[in-house]
Amino acid sequence: MKTLARSMGIAALILTGFAVVGTALVAITYNGTRDTIAEAQRAALEATLNQLVPADRYDNRITEDHLQVVAPEWLGTDQPVTVYRARKSGQPVALFATPVAPDGYSGPIQLLVGVYADGTLAGVRVLAHKETPGLGDAIDEKRAPWIFGFAGKSLSNPGLDGWRVKKDGGSFDQFTGATITPRAVVKATRRFLEYVRDHRDALFAPAENPTQERKS
Repeated sequence: MKTLARSMGIAALILTGFAVVGTALVAITYNGTRDTIAEAQRAALEATLNQLVPADRYDNRITEDHLQVVAPEWLGTDQPVTVYRARKSGQPVALFATPVAPDGYSGPIQLLVGVYADGTLAGVRVLAHKETPGLGDAIDEKRAPWIFGFAGKSLSNPGLDGWRVKKDGGSFDQFTGATITPRAVVKATRRFLEYVRDHRDALFAPAENPTQERKS
């Protein structure tokens, strides 16, 4: 019995040693790669934003020039939305944000919207959705070019009455058999443009604290 107990004790000590060493290795690996991972994430985000606004249009680090906005009525969610600011020589160039179209056919649709300082859309992309394959998923750039049609539009082009799908008397195409999905995207984009119009100066204001939160 004593031999068995001693063997079990030794085994427990060995397992404990492995656990301690394993934990230490994980911690060392994490600390050694944390900055690399963060930089890769920033680069990926910048690459996504540059799909809408070319990198040569601005000279600041947009991933470090941002603020949190809480504006459910305008942004489609009661959660904070990050707004990134692009500037050149300190002057406003564009805003990027991820508003939500809450009334998609199969659930909320997460968007990425870029707006130039003059209120013109740099473009819109769909980041996440659950729309029906073959119907509502035509909002996805990988499925159809429909989403590219927002670039260059503004509240005055085509005008507020035009910010609807054609079935509702507006200027935007709907999809055969799927009107709810494009209607939701058009509405969410228009609402974000209105928010930028009404809060432009505050949104572009230099941030003393890049993680500051603004509620509207």
